[in-house]
Amino acid sequence: MSITANWSYPTAIRFGAGRISELADACNALGIKRPLLVTDSGLASLPITTSTLAVLENAGLGKAMFSDVQPNPDDHNLAAGLAAYKSGNHDGVVAFGGGSGLDLAKLIAFMCGQTRPVWDFEDVDDWWTRADVDAIAPIIAVPTTAGTGSEVGRASILTHSESHVKKIIFHPKILPSIVICDPELTVGMPSVITTGTGLDAFIHSFEAYCSPFYHPMSQGIALEGMRLVKEFLPRAFANGNDIEARSHMMSAAAMGATAFQKGLGAVHALSHPVGAVYNTPHGMTNAIALPAVIRFNRSAIETRVGPLAAYLGIKGGFDGFYDWIIEFSRNMQVPEKLSALGVDRERIAELAVMAVADPSAAGNPIELTVDAARALYEETI
Repeated sequence: MSITANWSYPTAIRFGAGRISELADACNALGIKRPLLVTDSGLASLPITTSTLAVLENAGLGKAMFSDVQPNPDDHNLAAGLAAYKSGNHDGVVAFGGGSGLDLAKLIAFMCGQTRPVWDFEDVDDWWTRADVDAIAPIIAVPTTAGTGSEVGRASILTHSESHVKKIIFHPKILPSIVICDPELTVGMPSVITTGTGLDAFIHSFEAYCSPFYHPMSQGIALEGMRLVKEFLPRAFANGNDIEARSHMMSAAAMGATAFQKGLGAVHALSHPVGAVYNTPHGMTNAIALPAVIRFNRSAIETRVGPLAAYLGIKGGFDGFYDWIIEFSRNMQVPEKLSALGVDRERIAELAVMAVADPSAAGNPIELTVDAARALYEETI
């Protein structure tokens, strides 16, 4: 079976090895003549980035790049990116990288022509309607990891630099118009990033699957997304050059982000404050929090996890699935506690309040109270 396709759900996706060569054509399709490639500092000097810039330069589109993006980008990063976009007189953005680079790039394109502050477009009620739609620049997304799925998302996460709270900024046009998913760009990912991003993709699908909201399309996508991670993440972890495994993991990442239109839950609600306060890697933070949240949600999800386990070929229903999660995480070298990422217990009370306020908490099958969040942090730290 050829792992090459053209998809249009939820947006136009050019999928397959080597398709980064079509980047200039994608720019032309959107009328972009002076693109700004936005990525994080860790990717800026890597061969995959320099070769991508060469694709643009050889097509007469320049090789402008902004790379002042930290792992959990904040409003200072956004301000610097907007300054670079405007000073270069750019007319579109190429979002290149993992979740942090993609999220900030999308916000640069979104905010480049707005007159309101970015916080006025937080994902609250219909605040997104405040935006000037005609002032949003076109976006092409090129993921280089397989986890966040930000390339198919209508939102970006931005940390408020003063409060250290992660905010979700939403608008339908934050969704990139064209996505290029080239698994060759993920071949050089270190195993620890492969693990963190891969489990992030799994958890996106798992929390969406367990969410109490109604969205049968997302439900089906979540099931297959989890199956792909179960089958192919171990292969990508063991052999980073396994292009088939890398391809299926890129699919799983996009599927997870598509599925969580149905909702997320306590894993993300706990993870977001930790990432904002301690600057921990998002996917690995999620992976460490997952077992405690599964136990917490058992009474509400047990009947749903049974069929999931059967679909994944796991025996023993809920208990079998939970045991598999523990073993799978251990095999992927996931730490057992957040303390391994530098998280301490001094701010648990503050983190618990932040977790309950996080929008992801609303999708949890059992209400996440401050006391419950505090107890979950006690278990995971």
